[in-house]
Amino acid sequence: MEQQVLEFINYLHNIKKSSENTRLSYRRDLMKMVAYFKSKGIDDAFLVTEQDMTSYLLYLEKNAFTAATISRNIASMKAFFHYFVKEGKMAHNPAESLKAPKIVKKAPEILTPVEVVKLLDQPSGDTPKDLRDKAMLELLYATGMRVTELITLKTTDLNLAMGYVECHDADKERIIPFGNEAKQALLKYLAHSREVMIDNKEESALFVNCSGVPMSRQGFWKLIKHYAKKAGIEADITPHTLRHSFAAHLVENGADLKSVQEMLGHSDISTTQMYANMSKNRLKDVYNKAHPRH
Repeated sequence: MEQQVLEFINYLHNIKKSSENTRLSYRRDLMKMVAYFKSKGIDDAFLVTEQDMTSYLLYLEKNAFTAATISRNIASMKAFFHYFVKEGKMAHNPAESLKAPKIVKKAPEILTPVEVVKLLDQPSGDTPKDLRDKAMLELLYATGMRVTELITLKTTDLNLAMGYVECHDADKERIIPFGNEAKQALLKYLAHSREVMIDNKEESALFVNCSGVPMSRQGFWKLIKHYAKKAGIEADITPHTLRHSFAAHLVENGADLKSVQEMLGHSDISTTQMYANMSKNRLKDVYNKAHPRH
């Protein structure tokens, strides 16, 4: 069955032109399936039945795999067997009737406005690194952009005079305004830090690391963890926490969902709706705790 998995992976690479990450993910899921069926004496994908697939699904559930992992495995197996049906090597896809478990979405971790101020105040020195870190954190919270969008910004994407940044995501560009705190942090960084940090004067990246090359996701991840710890924030925050906090605080303070959707770059407003629901729940908690006749 390993050879059949390899054939499918080659198809993804050569015909579908799938990314390396996608191929690795499929391969990992399918080799796990191969190991299970081998232990049951099945070594040929063409001999797998619907009953075998159901048994494997039960095995995943019993071994406490998360709903998200099981859903991804089901999608991998459906695609794998569909390929052989399409090639005329199988009459029927045994994974076709498998149902993915319902994934319960956890509410995202949100910082309070006080925690955000504590976090943003941590880089308070005048070293090039402090000025850069301050500018990055302020801009991230001011715009709610994704980390990848932040670290891929060019100096030409910034309009300090008008107070906006041009943000590039996978599908489109969007203009996001930012306030005076972010503007002042960016002015200081550009005046006293960036020129010191870069080696190559042709470097176009807005934010660079201490080696003068564009900041990486891992680099920024470490940076935000460091300052969260320094600020005494106990929540396990990630760079995405500031994006969630930006959106939740805007909605809580009366911003309309359509505007927040545009700033976040959500294609569907139902994704943005989650922040309004969170705001309602928080108001309900406040009411229940404080109202004398709740």
